[in-house]
Amino acid sequence: MSHIFDALRRSETESSGIDLSALPGVTVLLQRVERQAASKWEAAALSKESGAAETTETDKPFSSIAVQPVAKQPEHSATELSQPDEQSAPFGQFGSLQVSLDSQSRLLSLTDSDSPTAEAFRLLGVRLRHLRRQRLLKTVLITSTIPQEGKSLVAANLACTLALRTHEKILLLEGDLRRPSLSQKFGLGRNPGLCECLQGAASLRANIYQLEGLNLWILPAGSTPSNAQELLQSARLSALMDELANWFDWIVIDSPPVLPLADTSVWMRLADGILLVTRQGTTEMRQLQRGLEALEHKKLIGALVNGSKNAADSSYYYSQPTVQPNEA
Repeated sequence: MSHIFDALRRSETESSGIDLSALPGVTVLLQRVERQAASKWEAAALSKESGAAETTETDKPFSSIAVQPVAKQPEHSATELSQPDEQSAPFGQFGSLQVSLDSQSRLLSLTDSDSPTAEAFRLLGVRLRHLRRQRLLKTVLITSTIPQEGKSLVAANLACTLALRTHEKILLLEGDLRRPSLSQKFGLGRNPGLCECLQGAASLRANIYQLEGLNLWILPAGSTPSNAQELLQSARLSALMDELANWFDWIVIDSPPVLPLADTSVWMRLADGILLVTRQGTTEMRQLQRGLEALEHKKLIGALVNGSKNAADSSYYYSQPTVQPNEA
């Protein structure tokens, strides 16, 4: 992961004098969409406030995160919106699972906390917390345009990074019911989960597990159903997400890819923000264009280019040192 798109310092990048035509096609497309979305956010902010607050020195963007400026919501405080209901949260009733990582694990947030990749995810966590001071952001949807772009690893590493704050409770939700992979990445085996909850075969509390040694909980996909889309469209899912939002500070959802399935559209309606993962050498421009058109742009908080082979492109956005590419 080597460069991410951050609209908070758009003016700085536009004054850099770099020729867009020299950048890879996917990068150009993401930059264009990011500019359009940022302009819409700025217009909304200006219509509600007399002036926009400037980014402070301590809030300078990093080369590993992407956020877009949004209109502030003064009627709610970020603290009020992010705090779970401790009185009703049944944390003592949740089971636990032991994490078992093999030598090839790409969960570098756990296995190699000093690596550039782990640092990149820490910076991403910082920017998401900063963004939450400006808008409601508790449920973050991680998706991609097509399979094999690394969205599940991004979701897992991000959740592990957010869990480093011991006073916050983090839930990792395996929302890809057709091809779940998170449980395998943590070495958890097969356990009942979201499918059983949506089918009414088990309670929500019985299917949430704390990962031993981590301040992180997981709601696995459970059994692979033949009617995944029907389950996701049931009224049970919305009620379930409302309950989870009362219990946890952050909910990170690993959803299916946007193309060609319609499952992600269900998760988009329930998420506060969307992080789009692309992969250099895998994502084609036409696929990315279709994926962007399918997303709710008002919820798109950033895009992440995974597996970049040319970190020099990140200098178009920032002059700070870039993160080394990796296969996560």
